[in-house]
Amino acid sequence: MPMASIRFADAGDTPVILRFIRALAVYEKLEQACVATEDSLQSTLFGPKPYAEVLLIEEDGQAHGFALFFHNYSTFLAKPGIYLEDLFVDPARRGKGYGKALLAKLAQIAVARGCGRLEWSVLDWNQPSIDFYLSLGAQPMDAWTIYRVDGEALTALSKA
Repeated sequence: MPMASIRFADAGDTPVILRFIRALAVYEKLEQACVATEDSLQSTLFGPKPYAEVLLIEEDGQAHGFALFFHNYSTFLAKPGIYLEDLFVDPARRGKGYGKALLAKLAQIAVARGCGRLEWSVLDWNQPSIDFYLSLGAQPMDAWTIYRVDGEALTALSKA
């Protein structure tokens, strides 16, 4: 890998984080679902109660990728875990080891924090990412289906 470095993002990195999120939304064909703004990221990532953390991978002072993650918890393991919400590397920088370096750093953080696992989701059609994750030893959780409640359904459930 080139001489890249990984660091935790700070509030001044909000514009670059938003750029990566929007680029990921385009890649995943979910542009219409991306409503994040600098203000919303600023308050949820760097406000009084941060809900997630961000790693940036940089070379020559320029960020080329990010990993956004947060802690979850395994009741069966009785240990925290790390959930990787987003991993993105600029298309021009793919194949240079940046994605693997970000995942390795997340694994180091997970081990250092006493986590029992590192996990994430991937879209079924995203074969390049699936192949990459399998090459790292990740295993698909085929017996599990993700469920989500959002929008009007979330509001209705909150009133049930």
